[in-house]
Amino acid sequence: QVQLVESGGGLVQAGGSLRLSCAASGRTFSSYAMGWFRQAPGKERKFVSAINWIGSVTYYADSVKGRFTISRDNAKNTLYLQMNSLKPEDTAVYYCAAGPGVVTTAPEYDYWGQGTQVTVSS
Repeated sequence: QVQLVESGGGLVQAGGSLRLSCAASGRTFSSYAMGWFRQAPGKERKFVSAINWIGSVTYYADSVKGRFTISRDNAKNTLYLQMNSLKPEDTAVYYCAAGPGVVTTAPEYDYWGQGTQVTVSS
């Protein structure tokens, strides 16, 4: 089992920045690839970004490429998502997830956090 807890969400104006964190406990964090997903009200959960176990491979959805940066600190058992140049359409609940590889589909991830709300005002 891996327990994941997101933090860092909040309300920010368009053009602003936020950094999300995902603290992991339980089984070895560094054994897993990690991903970020987001879900807006009334919409399906969508892939945002993923990173491999050591942080050498990253992948981004086109909608966030160049604005968001995923990273991890295995010594601190923590995953991050730096979000810059935020837009109102980035508003959603953001979830971190642990899985076997750098994949973009939610069912392939084994463990999920409870989510953190990000709201971007125009």
